[in-house]
Amino acid sequence: MRWRMGMMALLCGLLCCSAPGMRAQPPAGDAEAIALAAARRPNSAYTLPPARLAEAVRYSRDRTVLEFAGEGWGMLVLLGLLTTGAAARMRDTAVRASGSRWVQGVLFTGMLLLAMTMLDLPLAIAGHQVSLAYGQSVQMWASWLADRAKSLVLSWMVGSGLVLLLFFVIRRSPKRWWFWFWAPAMLCVVFGVLVAPVVVDPLFNHFEPLAETHPALVEQLERVVRAGGVVIPPERMFLMRASDKVTGLNAYVTGIGASKRVVVWDTTIARATPDEIALIFGHEMGHYALHHIPEGLLFTAVLLLLLFFLGFHAVRWLLARFGRRWRVPAEDDWAALPVLVLVLLLLNFMSEPVENAFSRAEEHAADVYGQEVVHGIVADPRTVGQHSFEVLGAQSLEDPHPNRFVVFWTYSHPPIGERAAFAAAYDPWAPGMQPRYVHRR
Repeated sequence: MRWRMGMMALLCGLLCCSAPGMRAQPPAGDAEAIALAAARRPNSAYTLPPARLAEAVRYSRDRTVLEFAGEGWGMLVLLGLLTTGAAARMRDTAVRASGSRWVQGVLFTGMLLLAMTMLDLPLAIAGHQVSLAYGQSVQMWASWLADRAKSLVLSWMVGSGLVLLLFFVIRRSPKRWWFWFWAPAMLCVVFGVLVAPVVVDPLFNHFEPLAETHPALVEQLERVVRAGGVVIPPERMFLMRASDKVTGLNAYVTGIGASKRVVVWDTTIARATPDEIALIFGHEMGHYALHHIPEGLLFTAVLLLLLFFLGFHAVRWLLARFGRRWRVPAEDDWAALPVLVLVLLLLNFMSEPVENAFSRAEEHAADVYGQEVVHGIVADPRTVGQHSFEVLGAQSLEDPHPNRFVVFWTYSHPPIGERAAFAAAYDPWAPGMQPRYVHRR
């Protein structure tokens, strides 16, 4: 579950990176604060053997380098298309091909996406090779390339419609397009969340009802559902055949309304115990119970409005400064699209610490909920929680001691070591303590 918040979350993220001696002491009787303090101290809740630890450190380094390189390369590609005149030539080709602006927009969007995809291919290949080398992926190259091709076609189909809408709005309201495009863009985001589990996800992975293959597990998960008072019928519990492509463990919540569902990977079922799966499911159910999807949509709306506003002014400045050199005369010219995408990529990169700080806060809340909701169903939630994070971290080659800056900038979840230590220390059912979300039944 990956949703984001705002400046307060960024402040919280900064505070989490401050020196241990500067943190306030938790109040007496606050089980969560006590467990958080224990989690942030050096701990042995998640460890790896020396050889495996060295491999995890190398994998973390390689993955971080690729992530930051990918962000920078994407912006350099767009800048290169502009400075070399390639974007202007694509526009000229689209204009010569048809007198219809709608057709021109579809053609230009396709050429731009194809160019970006091909120029990004070497870095994407390197990323997949790293995943294969460290045993995180088992997907063959033919399947991987097929997924890339499907993503390209899907991006062209969806992106063309958005681009046509964007340029229609720019022409109708040159000074306020950033606001008038924001509303339909948010509708597209909501629609995407609604249809993605039903239309998009099955294009890349195989799903089947969990009850068909694991009825006993569904019965146990229904006990967790009843304990939380959340309505998630068995027909909304799905098994995803992740083992065709990856080795990691995962479960997630997705969709809204009629498409709302919880998905458990088959790799998780193969390697985790029923108690651990119940706790993982409790975590995912927490995203439902704690309303993280509507909160995430609200955050996305605020962030998108801010990015569009800043993007509007940045694009105007760039075109005034470099438009003649790039052969991009105005904002409503098709070749201005790479300028807007470049600006939004940069702004999105700069906002990642804010987004990830909120995501970590929600993931922590779901961890708390998951551990509380399985009380009385799982014999020892603390031990089960710690062990489940140990298994997850070892399988995913998570560094037990990641760089704090990397965590601050790129981690959408709290570090595995902190999650394991929190699970081991969190005991809201002890005398004098109170649970945060799920009270005694």
